[in-house]
Amino acid sequence: MNEASSAEENRLLDNVIARRRSVRVFKSEAPPEAWIEQVIHAGLQAPYAGLAAKAGVPYRLFRIIRQGPTMVAAQELIKGQAREELEELKAEMARNAYARENGKAFQKAVEALAEHGIPSLKDAPYFIVVAERRGIPSVEFESLAHCLENMWLKATALGLGFQVLSSTKTLSQNPRFFELLHLELGEFLLNGCALGYPGQAPAEKHLFPVSQVLEWLPTL
Repeated sequence: MNEASSAEENRLLDNVIARRRSVRVFKSEAPPEAWIEQVIHAGLQAPYAGLAAKAGVPYRLFRIIRQGPTMVAAQELIKGQAREELEELKAEMARNAYARENGKAFQKAVEALAEHGIPSLKDAPYFIVVAERRGIPSVEFESLAHCLENMWLKATALGLGFQVLSSTKTLSQNPRFFELLHLELGEFLLNGCALGYPGQAPAEKHLFPVSQVLEWLPTL
């Protein structure tokens, strides 16, 4: 690769990274399935736990939930899981001073989730669940984070909106959700995202300058 090509690739990558945003409002119109497959392919290229991989056995699976009865069922399971999490959070706040002082905003978020589900899934055409095969040591959530970031950048390059739905992680032990996904409980950990055309412009990023967050340590 010559210097001009390298500089152009670097510029294009910088542009995609700078445009990456969380989208929380989606149009109901569904993007082409070929685009979704490109996003999935980007996720497959993300790092994974090599020790969890077995010859000929997929280490990372994707399930796409579209608008309709399955999406409604998924939302009900999300709300039910949030209600359980809320009770656990209240118990933790009752016995833990740090949780009481710092957990109120999170409590409100879980209460809203338990009552209404995930707002963006009411319109987003696709709820993508990523399942990472479990292994020892357990680094599945790290692998899922790499996967979702790859998918997010690809979605950004395609002009699509993307929202990480971290509440999907709490369903990693939910038998009914695994039945919905046609997956075996205990074999995978989960995370997910909403994907579609953005319904409104996302908020601007507020970044600290590199000089404010970087320190070069002295050599020994």
